[in-house]
Amino acid sequence: MTVDIRVIRAGQMYRYYLRQTVVGDGLRPARMPLREAQEEAGVPAGRWMGRGLTVLGLMPGEEVTEAQLRNLFGERGRHPYADRIEADLLAKGESPKKAFKAGALGRRVMVTGVDFVFRPQPTIYLLWALGDEETRRVIEAAHERAIERVLEWIEDEVAVIRYGKDGIYRVRAPGGLVAARFRHYEACSGMPLLHDHLLLSVKGQRLDGKWGSIHTLALHENTVAASALYNELVAAEVCEELGLATEPRTVTPGRRPVMEIAGVPHELIRWTSRRSDQVAACRAELEHEYVTAVGDDGELKFLPVVSERARAKLNQIAARKTRPPKQKTRPLAQLRKEWKESAIRTSKVAVDIINSLLEYARAAAAAIRARVAAVVDVALAAVDVAATVFVMNDGGRFHRRHLLAEARRHLALVLRGRRREPGLDEQIVAAAISTYCLDISEPKTMRGLEPGYRLYTARWSLSDLPARRRPPGPAPDPDRQPPADPGQPAALRPPGQDTGEWEIPRVPLQYERAVLAGAVVRETLRTTTAVRGRAYDVVVHQQAAMPELLSPQDVDSAVPDPGDERESAMAALRALKESRTDVEALELTDEQLRHLEGARKAVDQARETRSRYADREDATAPHPVREDDQRAHRPQQQDRHYGPAAGR
Repeated sequence: MTVDIRVIRAGQMYRYYLRQTVVGDGLRPARMPLREAQEEAGVPAGRWMGRGLTVLGLMPGEEVTEAQLRNLFGERGRHPYADRIEADLLAKGESPKKAFKAGALGRRVMVTGVDFVFRPQPTIYLLWALGDEETRRVIEAAHERAIERVLEWIEDEVAVIRYGKDGIYRVRAPGGLVAARFRHYEACSGMPLLHDHLLLSVKGQRLDGKWGSIHTLALHENTVAASALYNELVAAEVCEELGLATEPRTVTPGRRPVMEIAGVPHELIRWTSRRSDQVAACRAELEHEYVTAVGDDGELKFLPVVSERARAKLNQIAARKTRPPKQKTRPLAQLRKEWKESAIRTSKVAVDIINSLLEYARAAAAAIRARVAAVVDVALAAVDVAATVFVMNDGGRFHRRHLLAEARRHLALVLRGRRREPGLDEQIVAAAISTYCLDISEPKTMRGLEPGYRLYTARWSLSDLPARRRPPGPAPDPDRQPPADPGQPAALRPPGQDTGEWEIPRVPLQYERAVLAGAVVRETLRTTTAVRGRAYDVVVHQQAAMPELLSPQDVDSAVPDPGDERESAMAALRALKESRTDVEALELTDEQLRHLEGARKAVDQARETRSRYADREDATAPHPVREDDQRAHRPQQQDRHYGPAAGR
C-alpha cells in the first residue's frame, strides 16, 4: 500500500510529531520556532486542508502554526484559536472555567487524530527526483490533487461521528473535516521518497452544532480503498500530463502486481531499496528464530512454515530494529543533485538513460498506448472483482469496502494510466453485489444495518470450482530442501550446505489462488451465460493486449459454437438458475424460458425429420408437411406483454 495510517495521541506521541515530523523528519533544536526550523530543514510549511476549516475560522492553504497544532492535537482536541478565545473571554470578565470550556471542541479526548502518509509509486518519485523542474512540478501537483480527492472521499463516504450510549449512533460530519499537511522529500536512508503526512483531526461538528469525535476504526478499515484511489488518481494525472503509461510489475512472486511507470528501469528501484534490503536480511534471521523456537517441553512453539500473517509481523519487527538514526535534512535542490550523482555512480544504469529518463518512459508509453485501448466492461470487471475478493478474504466473507478497493485496482490495471469516468468504480461494485454476491448479514446492532458493514459472500463456493489434484510426492530426502510451493518437487540441496540449512518455505499466497479462481469463474460464467457481442469483444481485446490477465485457453474455450446455440441455451439457463445467479439482471423470465424450451423442442423435431428422410432415395423430392409442423417451425415471436419493453 502507498497510504499508511497511524493514531496520534496527546502527550509523548504528539511531541514526537511536533519535534520531528513537522520539520521533515529531522531533529528540531529546542526552543527554535517552527517556521525557522522548517526553513533550515528546507521543507515547506504545513498547510491546512478540509471542508471543516470554515467553522474554525481557517482557510484552505493557510500556513499551520505551532500554537494551532498544540491546541488541536496536543491539548486533547481544542479549538486552533483556543488561546485567543480564552484570552478574549477573560478580558471581558468571564470565569477561567467558562473561558477554558469555550475553547474546547466538545469532550476532551486522548486520541486527537490520525496520521495518513501518502507516497506515490517508486517509478513516479524517481521521475520526480531525477527529472527536470517541469517534471517535478507536474508530479508534485498531481500528488497534492490526489490527496485532496482522497480527503474529499473520506469526508463524504467514510468519516462518521459517534454519539449516544456506547456510540450506537453514527452521522456524517456535514461541515467536513480538518487536516494539516506536511511535505517530506527523503526516506530515513537518505534516498528519494516524496511523501506527505496528513494529520487528520478527529473532531467534527454535527448538524445540531455540537462537536463529536470521528470513529477512527472506520478510517483504519478503509485505508486500503483510500490507497487504491490515491494510486489510481496520481498515476492517471502524471501519465496524462507527461504522456506516460503504466504497466504491471511483479515485485514479489505470488503477490499482486504493482502498477509502475513503463520505461523506468527496475535497477533504479533497486538503487533506492537499500533500506528494504536491510529489513529483508533482518527478517530472514527472525524467520529462522521463529521456525526453530522450542518450548520448555522441547517441542516446536510454532509451525515450521512461515505464514503470510507471521511474515508481515516479522517484517514490522525487522523494520523497527533496522531503523537508522535521524539525519539532518537538506534543501531539495541539493538533494536532487546528490541523488542524480549517486544514481549514476551506483545504480548500474547507463548515464544517458538517467539523463533522459522521461524520454525513455514516453517511448515505452507510446508502444503501450498503441497496443492497449482503454476498454472497461463493467460486467466483466464485476466478475474479476467478486472472484478475487472472495478468495482473498478468509472464509469468503467480505464487505463493500473490499470490493471497492479491488475495483479501483482493476481499473488501474486495465486503463494503464488513463483517466476514467467518475463513479466507474462504484458501478463495478454495484454490479458485483447485485449479480455475484449474497447478503449474509445478521444485524444485531445499529452498526450491522449500515450499508458499509453489510456482510457478503459470493454466489459460488470453492467446492464448485474444479480443482486439479496433485500427485502424491516422494518421501522426504535429507539431501533435498523443501520447496517454496508444497505442490512442487523438492529441489537438490546446494553444494556446501548442510542438511537443514535451506530457505524457509512459505505458505502459498492467497492471491495466487485468487487469480486461478477468477479465471475459472470467468470461464464458467462465460460458458453458462453464452457471452455475445461487446462483452466477448472486450475479452478478446484484453487477451490480445494484456496476456497476463487471461490465458489463451480461456479465450479459445469462450468462443461459442453457432450451430449449438439454441440446443445449449436451455441447459445453460437452467445451470444459471441452479447457480443462484441473478436471472432478473439478465432479463430472463419464466415465460422466456418456456419460449426457449419450445424453440429447443422445435430444433430437435426438425433434426429428427431431416434424419428420417436423409437415407431415402427420393430425399430430394418434396414431402408433405403437416400444419402443426409448420407452426412448430415458425420462429417464436416475442410477446408484447412480456420482456423488458413491458417491464416484466
